[in-house]
Amino acid sequence: MPVTDPGRTDPAIIRNFSIIAHIDHGKSTLADRMLQLTGVVDPRAMREQYLDRMDIERERGITIKSQAVRMPWTQGGVGYVLNMIDTPGHVDFTYEVSRSLAACEGALLLVDAAQGIEAQTLANLYLALEADLHIIPVLNKIDLPGAQPEKYAEELAGIIGCAPDDVLRVSAKTGEGVRELLDEIVRQVPAPVGDPDAPARALIFDSVYDTYRGVITYVRVVDGALSHRERILMMSTKATHEVLEVGVISPEPIRTQRLSVGEVGYLITGVKDVRQSRVGDTVSLSTRPAIHALAGYRHPKPMVYAGIYPIDADDFSELREALEKLQLNDAALTFEPETSGALGFGFRIGFLGLLHMEIVRERLEREFNLDLISTAPNVVYRVVMEDGTEHVVTNPSEYPEGKIAEVYEPVVRATVLSPSDYIGTLMELCQTRRGVQLGMDYLSADRVEMRYTLPLAEIVFDFFDALKSRTKGYASLDYEDAGEQTAELVKVDILLHGDPVDAFSAIVHKDKAYQYGVAMAAKLKELIPRQQFEVPIQAAIGARVIARETIRALRKDVLAKCYGGDITRKRKLLEKQKEGKKRMKMVGRVEVPQEAFVAALQTGEGGKDKKPS
Repeated sequence: MPVTDPGRTDPAIIRNFSIIAHIDHGKSTLADRMLQLTGVVDPRAMREQYLDRMDIERERGITIKSQAVRMPWTQGGVGYVLNMIDTPGHVDFTYEVSRSLAACEGALLLVDAAQGIEAQTLANLYLALEADLHIIPVLNKIDLPGAQPEKYAEELAGIIGCAPDDVLRVSAKTGEGVRELLDEIVRQVPAPVGDPDAPARALIFDSVYDTYRGVITYVRVVDGALSHRERILMMSTKATHEVLEVGVISPEPIRTQRLSVGEVGYLITGVKDVRQSRVGDTVSLSTRPAIHALAGYRHPKPMVYAGIYPIDADDFSELREALEKLQLNDAALTFEPETSGALGFGFRIGFLGLLHMEIVRERLEREFNLDLISTAPNVVYRVVMEDGTEHVVTNPSEYPEGKIAEVYEPVVRATVLSPSDYIGTLMELCQTRRGVQLGMDYLSADRVEMRYTLPLAEIVFDFFDALKSRTKGYASLDYEDAGEQTAELVKVDILLHGDPVDAFSAIVHKDKAYQYGVAMAAKLKELIPRQQFEVPIQAAIGARVIARETIRALRKDVLAKCYGGDITRKRKLLEKQKEGKKRMKMVGRVEVPQEAFVAALQTGEGGKDKKPS
């Protein structure tokens, strides 16, 4: 592995910036062009979406993980160091974006010149403004026939508060305007500020697990320097390690002797325990520790919970290990063990959204070769009983029995951006999902921003699909936590042969309980094979049955060998069979095949190749 110059890099020539945008507005393509222009990638090794390392990212055409890369750029005879972080654009990965922004001084706000500003563009812009970053507005895809750069430059200028001429116009695909953009980054983004002689402080903004080398920690140095073979201190855990390797990513790892003020790079300590390198922790030197740790990050709050169980019970410990390694790479993931009467041992996992859940499950299956079942996703409820006791319910099986005073459900503040032609249909959709309108603003003559308070449970399933289909794909959605509200919710149990199956239970609004019960009973009737005895499938709220289907018994033709003679002979054989069926029904257990669980619990939402905004 090559080793670069051991000297200290002057912070005045460093520019740390991030690319933020709505999904599919060309972040990764712009990053590709920058890699080519700065010459850090050999032309023969170049490929599209170069920084998207995971197969899932390349297949779906979306960025899931932020990627940092160091690039050289010369302007006016001076050599500069550009540290770029390419961030995801989907609402479920906002936490990735917020962590990346903390390692930067500037941000490129990228907007598609054919589509204009969308919901996630605004959400990411507010994150960057909160982090006090310098914003450079950029219109991408100006080479498209449908591009309207003048119109969207005005829209963008109105939101940021700059002149339309200050909005840069580029085509990441053809490379037009990218050189000028790099020059503007050098000119506009402020150099990092830090004390090179103070005790070392570096912020961990990402980590990844390598089978051979252990935990690789990505850091942004704020003060001092971190050098090869020094002993470092993790300030939150007080653990000390020796730095075996320090370096920068350009875009492959390159060893250096040290990382100084303003630099972004990686550390390898050979530690195999994934809990030793927490995202948001501060790294200092054990010989001269810093007094105050860096601020770190707000911990993300899971929005959706689902149970994930291994199909083979022997894989439980492998699943725990896989989740710990994935948590290192995805700090927004939370999990705790749980058991289910139907599915055995597994984990209750907290996700930031439905796409996040889908990606995590797919990564567990691909990267760790696990066969998994996931239960239907649900949100967290707070149940207050009449005697004043409170229960936090993350799983329908935890829903308390007895007299309930109030149930609180989480709500979100949703922002929908859409062409003004679809205002009526969007209002109808939000009202059917128990939404309350907060306000509506026109961003331009034909684009509107609508703000609603919606129950989270109503939008984690198919709200996004309905939004896209009603607006021919033009609307975009962003949402943030907005506390909780009381709601009339009930728990619907599914009983097989009189026994509740916890994996199929759900907490739903009173008005939709009957609909859920009928649909689930009908689905299970198709999926569960016929038994030797009759099996009733019932949906019930408490003791009241609201829907029922019956799986008819398999019957052997006992009259086949009975020919001629008195009718009483036939009746005697049928009665004998009937008694046998009754005895079997008393001792019989309904075995639900694994495939039936998988099919019944598949939500059918979030599709395989969708790119929600």
